[in-house]
Amino acid sequence: MTLRTLNAWLTACLLWFSGITHAEPWTIERIASEPSLSGDSLRKVQYAPDGSRITYLKNRTDEQYKFDLWQFDVKTNKHSRLVNADDLLQGKEVLSDEEKARRERLRLYGQGIVSYSWSADASALLFPLNGDVFYYQLNTKQSRNITKSSGFETDVKFSPNGQYISYIREQNLYYFDLKAGKEVAVTSVGGGTIKFGMAEFVAQEEMTRMTGYWWSPDSQKLALTKTDEQDVDIAVRNEIYADEIKLFEQRYPFTGTANAAIELGIYQLSNQSTTWLDLGQDKDIYLARVNWQQNSQVLSYQWQNRTQQKLELRFFDLATAKQEVALTETSNTWVNLHKSLAFLKDKKRFIWASERDGYKHLYLYRINELNKPVQLTKGEWVVDKLEYVDEKRGDVYFTGRKNTPLEKHLYKVNWHEPGVIKKISKRAGYHNVVFAKDGSGYIDNFSTANSPEQVSIHDKTGKQSGWLVENALDKNHPLHAFLDNWVEPRFGTLTAEDGQTLHYSIYKPNKINPYIAHPAIVKVYGGPHVQRVTNRWSHRNLWNQYMAQQGYVIFALDNRGSYYRGKAFEAPIYRHLADPEINDQILGAKYLASLDYVDGKKIGIFGHSYGGYMSLMAMFKAGDYFSAGVSGAPVTDWLLYDTHYTERYLGHPEENAAGYTASSVFPYAKDLKGRLLIYHGMADDNVLFTHSTKLYSELQKQGKLFEILDYPGSKHSMRGKAVQIHLNRSISDFFDRHLK
Repeated sequence: MTLRTLNAWLTACLLWFSGITHAEPWTIERIASEPSLSGDSLRKVQYAPDGSRITYLKNRTDEQYKFDLWQFDVKTNKHSRLVNADDLLQGKEVLSDEEKARRERLRLYGQGIVSYSWSADASALLFPLNGDVFYYQLNTKQSRNITKSSGFETDVKFSPNGQYISYIREQNLYYFDLKAGKEVAVTSVGGGTIKFGMAEFVAQEEMTRMTGYWWSPDSQKLALTKTDEQDVDIAVRNEIYADEIKLFEQRYPFTGTANAAIELGIYQLSNQSTTWLDLGQDKDIYLARVNWQQNSQVLSYQWQNRTQQKLELRFFDLATAKQEVALTETSNTWVNLHKSLAFLKDKKRFIWASERDGYKHLYLYRINELNKPVQLTKGEWVVDKLEYVDEKRGDVYFTGRKNTPLEKHLYKVNWHEPGVIKKISKRAGYHNVVFAKDGSGYIDNFSTANSPEQVSIHDKTGKQSGWLVENALDKNHPLHAFLDNWVEPRFGTLTAEDGQTLHYSIYKPNKINPYIAHPAIVKVYGGPHVQRVTNRWSHRNLWNQYMAQQGYVIFALDNRGSYYRGKAFEAPIYRHLADPEINDQILGAKYLASLDYVDGKKIGIFGHSYGGYMSLMAMFKAGDYFSAGVSGAPVTDWLLYDTHYTERYLGHPEENAAGYTASSVFPYAKDLKGRLLIYHGMADDNVLFTHSTKLYSELQKQGKLFEILDYPGSKHSMRGKAVQIHLNRSISDFFDRHLK
């Protein structure tokens, strides 16, 4: 390089660096402390049953992650605090170990009012708090603790008629009769390995079934589960905190081992008797879902076999004690579960979602003519969720990806005109909706990759009638000071080796220096049932903004196996994980290296959970493409993970031993070339800390240098402002040291 060229290069660098300092720069601390940016300012937004108000949990500005219940009056358009958490409970809430685990499954955190429910007539509210049940009446604005027991109450519900309040205490199911003022024990022999009305570990973590009991519409019956974990393996694990170590014996169903034995019964309040259903000779099964038909006489449940290749919707008639299989879903890979089942009030029909044509779509069934379903939606796109059914008009409202897989929209179809889809949501972006009970309107939580969440109110045609939270990007918004440096992601597509389309997003610095090839970081999840590349606001992407301002190119690609693209897109991972996924990520790395502003020798990769697993596999199997990696809370050996998740994709280890070996990180650890950082929460009860410690030992045996960052007391989600700030700083520092 000549002196003249060097001077030109230095001048260009100075101009480039000076060009990015005219606006306030991002900081790690700011990213972690702004609820309006993280999307966590409001929780559990819903209409009151009478439609007079909208209620929501609001984060206090002076006390982060402590929530009160607020209301928005639909007529006056005014916000006000409805219930102060301090009026219910003074001081810090103390949780049982069972409740801590349940909230971790729910990804629910914080203090104060973290959940609530309405009575059907909108006259009262329920608050589970500190292991007690608080009943709040709106007319008196007074609450009372209706349990006051020494035990810890959880999973608290109103009966549909509002007369009863049900809950779990010490592994038994109870209800409280508000009229009689007395408690009734539905079960009494729960304890040890026996649990009544409680969802077992895999139901909570993998099936999104968080309860084990269900009220009938007439409030006269309770369906409930009985689980026995006697045969489930005990995982003896340490939870390491800053000042103590707790030893736990957790019933953890490792893949290939026994699940909890499960039974399903129906309890009748009138005679306090329970009828237990015959679930069949095969006891090694999953109970995926339970729903009552509108007549309160027929209970439906979804029976899934151990391989998850068959799902049966079954009906049990309490009056005749007869069962029938209403429909069966099968797959040569696996059947995905869903929550899009609705029994109509006419008591004659129901709507069901199925992937039988390769994409998740809605079907209308007649209960007495089950062999002639009507397919309501169709095409090479997926329905997200059934949202509301207007039975008078025949309109079925649902969210889906008809226009693009990167956006979620509200649509409707009329069952008199199957296949004729009308788009309701107006703005391009991502829409999460909540309908009023009477279907007159809906709440829309809307965002894009460049605009934080806005919560608006709409009638059922999509016309906006007001704002719940406008969150406008004006001069008072915390994002305003950073807008001049804001990096808008660019979306694009690549083609996988089997011809399928892969979507990606890329953030590049606003000021590209033509004399410097920039380092790049691939942010990855890569696992099933998750999608990362969307036109949606995410607090995860604030880190992308920060790193782009530091001169990095940030890239993400949804590889085959990820969600919302249909079964053909998901299926390539079956029985061999981190094979097609890594091939697709290599394709992404090659694309990055082809860009004239990216240094192909300085591409890093970073992911958490399945993304942590993907980061390891990329560093071990594709070291020629990735020179530095950060792996968070990774699965390292699938034999250490749970039954329902692992066997869904890899099968049983006894009949796919080769697939388990090939999907483990350990055969490839010897091939690590670049720099590696592994972090893990030391109290993780999902991906156990053992996954990382086992890998630490293997890498040490192989003589491979790597870095460790472990967090005392942290669970899988790595919650807490201080933890988040330190973790993000550490990851940024790692990439600065090894890619810059």
